[in-house]
Amino acid sequence: MQAEPSGGPPIGSTRSRVFHASGMKQEGARGVAIAMVSTLLIVVLVVVFVTRSAYWPDFKEAFFNRQIFLDSLPGILAKFRRNVVYFCIAEVFVLIFALMLAIMRSLRGPVFFPIRAMAIVYTDVFRGIPTILVIYLLGFGMPALAIPGIPRSATFWAIVGLILSYSAYVAEVYRAGIESVHPSQVSAARSLGLTRGQSMRHVVVPQAVRRVVPPLMNDFVALQKDTALVAIVAALPEAFRQGQIDKAATFNFTPIVAVALVFLLITIPMTRFTDYLVERERRKRQAGSTV
Repeated sequence: MQAEPSGGPPIGSTRSRVFHASGMKQEGARGVAIAMVSTLLIVVLVVVFVTRSAYWPDFKEAFFNRQIFLDSLPGILAKFRRNVVYFCIAEVFVLIFALMLAIMRSLRGPVFFPIRAMAIVYTDVFRGIPTILVIYLLGFGMPALAIPGIPRSATFWAIVGLILSYSAYVAEVYRAGIESVHPSQVSAARSLGLTRGQSMRHVVVPQAVRRVVPPLMNDFVALQKDTALVAIVAALPEAFRQGQIDKAATFNFTPIVAVALVFLLITIPMTRFTDYLVERERRKRQAGSTV
């Protein structure tokens, strides 16, 4: 008599899937190993090519002087605290102002056309003007007006310039998140008796913010770097200005390299955290699609 087939999957197909998965893992590990070896080889070749240059000793003395680096680093670290303060202040206002702009652009209906137009003009203008020019114009222009009741600190207006520029970029990130929320979510909220404003506040915005956290982190990495632009107009030295002072005192570019390394100590962890958030969001989407 012929045996009845069982309800489970065939043994052969199970084994083939296992072998296929193990083969993919081995292929992936092989690809990673090849990539690491090739990258290391390229780095070694570049280092050998640069260090064999006839002017390498002079270049090393001008940019990688160990003693000057150690002497200038404590002062640069001390002044870097101002960059962190500038970043924290600007980040708070950028998050709030950019969300307001995104909501203004998301309003529907002819009655809201002037508000939408204002938000569109703002984002177009401040995304089109380089941030350094905004800081330059505000940092030197606003104090020169001497308007009563208006701050005359160039540093204050430099931070305002950062806020205005980055709010335009972050507003577009927010708007993308708002538009990614399915219209059925709003329809369901309205059917429960929520007004349009309440639907935006309690349903759309919370979902949109969660979805755009990774790209927001990318913008904030750039914002941390651009706090160095405050040195253009600020009276009090921050990290980059302190590096310029040390460079002028030593006639050596090593302090500028030290400033770059200090910024890397902040931006690289933020970048890796952004990658983690992106990967976590991707896994959530994959898990949701398989349910």
